[in-house]
Order: sequence, then structure tokens, then C-alpha cells
Amino acid sequence: MDRNGWLDSGQHFTISRGGHVLEGRLYSLGELNGGRRVVEGAHSPGQNIIAIGIENEGTYIGVDPPAPLWNSLRATCAYICSRYGIAPSELYGHRDYRNTICPGDRLYGMLPRLRNEVAGLLGRRLSRTEATKATWPLLREGDSGPLVEAAQLLLRDAGTLRGDPDGRYDDRTLGAVTEFQVLHRAEDANGLLGGESWPELARTVRAGSEGDAARAVELLARHRKVESVPDVVDHPVWQKLLGTGGAPVPVAQDPSGVADR
Repeated sequence: MDRNGWLDSGQHFTISRGGHVLEGRLYSLGELNGGRRVVEGAHSPGQNIIAIGIENEGTYIGVDPPAPLWNSLRATCAYICSRYGIAPSELYGHRDYRNTICPGDRLYGMLPRLRNEVAGLLGRRLSRTEATKATWPLLREGDSGPLVEAAQLLLRDAGTLRGDPDGRYDDRTLGAVTEFQVLHRAEDANGLLGGESWPELARTVRAGSEGDAARAVELLARHRKVESVPDVVDHPVWQKLLGTGGAPVPVAQDPSGVADR
């Protein structure tokens, strides 16, 4: 923002908790109405000139968005999809591309519902796989369990974790993740293991491979009770083993007062 000399916001639109839709980047609304061009944003590197960024006022880590915001969000998304010819299945969250908690665990968990409701507003229906897309888990300090242990094995495979994996996302793991992110020149080198760093960390593993990456595959396969793993473990297979391969995910309860209309 500052380097570009911009005086507005990085997002194209902001939706308030009261449901008011505000223009962020100047001329975003005019270009949206035209349906042909996008004003360059600053919401997510790699997406700033090809995707519309929507900021939702509030932090939805432990609470659902209020009904006015939700209704405006789905109406805004439907209008954007109609003007630009975007499929409702192509609605994503900030953490899909960056190492960030944004848009909050609860709001992110509602993405399948948002896709379905936007499709409904456009007179369409989405399949289950279209509504619930493959993604990467967000791991952070304080987490524990097999996903963290698998990440630790991959970090040791990459050379940034010292010692044995213990399944705890503690200071040691936080440091290893941050070091990995710095080495790979991540935009967000903050110790959060999310959509920006997983594709770098989860390298391809082939049948017969040895080492920590192969051990991570074996660990997750046992955890998921998978009897047979493909000969090539690529990103889609990693996502399935991590539990984020498009399988059903917990969705937050309906915000009070939201009407399906």
C-alpha cells in the first residue's frame, strides 16, 4: 500500500458488521459494474490483479459473523460472480493463499455454505465436491496431534527442525516453521503454517522412498486408517491425508436471523 502510494484500502470492498458494503480500492465498483476489468488490490500477493478481495469487519475465530454481514456478503459475492462470470465454487478464503488466520476459523468453516448459498442466489446448484474444496490445514502455536507431528517430520526433512517430533506446536516448532518460511521467501514468515507454506513443505514422495517425508506419509495414513497410499504422494494426496482434501468439514451454526432467500 505505502510503496504504491495508495491512500485507500488494499481490499476492493469492505462489509461492515451492520451489512453495509463499502468500496475500498478506488474505482472498484465502477469496474465491477462494467464486468471486464479488476482494479489492482493489495489483499493477497499473487491474487491482487486476478481476484476480488472482500474484507469482513470483525475477527471470526470463535464467533459467527452477524446476520447483516452474512447476508450482504453472499449478495455481494453473487453480484461479483454474475458480473465477472465467476463460478460460486471459486470463492476462497485468505488463508487458502497465505499463512494467516484470516478470515477466522468460524467464517472460513462457512465457505462451503457460502458457495452453496451464492449458487442458489444465481439459480444454480453445486455438487458436494464443488462446495467443499481441497485446501490445507492451518497449524499454529498451541496445536498438537498427528498433523503437527507430520509437519514436524516434514520440517526435519527440510532441515529446519532439530530433534525428534513430538506432535506439539511449541516454540521449537514455531521457530522451525518461521525459518522454513524465511528460507523459501514466504510473504508471511510468521510461524503460522498455512496455505502459503504447505505447498512448499509437502514435497512429492514416491513409493519406496525413505526418510522423514515418507515417515510423515506413513504417520498420516495410520491416523486416517488408509490401507493403500498411491505410489506418488503429490499435493492432492497430501491434502487428503491431512484431512483437507475436499471431505466434509465442520460448518459453523447459522448466524441468528439469516434467512435462506
